[in-house]
Amino acid sequence: MIDLKNFDPNAAGNPQLNIFGLPFSEEEAQLVIQPVPWEATIGVYPGTARCIESVMRHSIHIDLHWKEDPTAWKKGIHMREINNKLLLKSDYLRKEAELLVDYTCRGQEVCQNSFMNKNLKEINAGGLYLNEWIYDRAIDIINKGKIPGLLGGDHSISQGIVKALGEKHDNFAILQIDAHCELRKTYEGFHFSHACVMRNILEETPQVEKLIQVATRDYCEEEFDYLEANKNRIKTFFDDDIKDAIYEGKTWRDIAQDIVNQLPELTYLSLDIDGLDPKYCPSTNTPVIGGLEYSQISYLLKLMRQQNKKLIGFDLCQIGNGRIGTDAQNGAYILWDLCNQILKNNYLN
Repeated sequence: MIDLKNFDPNAAGNPQLNIFGLPFSEEEAQLVIQPVPWEATIGVYPGTARCIESVMRHSIHIDLHWKEDPTAWKKGIHMREINNKLLLKSDYLRKEAELLVDYTCRGQEVCQNSFMNKNLKEINAGGLYLNEWIYDRAIDIINKGKIPGLLGGDHSISQGIVKALGEKHDNFAILQIDAHCELRKTYEGFHFSHACVMRNILEETPQVEKLIQVATRDYCEEEFDYLEANKNRIKTFFDDDIKDAIYEGKTWRDIAQDIVNQLPELTYLSLDIDGLDPKYCPSTNTPVIGGLEYSQISYLLKLMRQQNKKLIGFDLCQIGNGRIGTDAQNGAYILWDLCNQILKNNYLN
């Protein structure tokens, strides 16, 4: 355990320190968070690329006693600095994407316009760049013997970190809590859209033996057909099925156990905040009625821990950047719980 004799966990959070007002350097921390300010293919309600600073600002107001294990955070949590060059690249490509989507919505063909065709290639190249950028940073964290986490940013951020984890672990599952399937082949012409991320992962990372989706409630026919064709590798707990089971007398404990039964020993957690009830995330890109309470997710992670299902990394994405700050405040509390959950239960322990 790191020597914290000069740190007062009961004092007001110090904004000069790191995430949650904690004093850990990257070298001292067991869990290292890489912020990813990216939303190049986000359509409506942009802002998630800029939520990270807001989450950081709200995080220092969180009280540091985690009842499940008051010592968990003392293993060390550190968040790296936001890369402003990546943010500017995201801003530029998002403007290009807006032009492209507007052009195609008017019935125009991209292939018939050299400028728009150039834009499309540039946006797709940007998505490939992002994947490699995240991969390089995630593999660096992993090679240092630490647990990697990502704070987004849109959901496309997951692909690079999963690729890196595939070089460390021979097989593992992804637990995806999300309103959407994210299983399109392309979306609006973009190969690396947030709407395609899980399909890209499944097709490019064979070490992912299973994808477990929870709270899914907004998807297209193409995605449903893909689910049906890949039942050996994908198990989806649709939100309406979860609600029906609860209304008919099944407990969340029983449903959570059904989910845990699908998981192998090692699991990567991908938490899109729109998997929750929209009251937690009113400014997220695509809020969908329904979803989970965060306490249900926290209990699910607790059940995983009790049954020796280890976490190997996580991402938290699609947090909105609304004017009131509800999204960032809730996002900070969710991030705090996730960090403690993973420090309590990971493959390094």
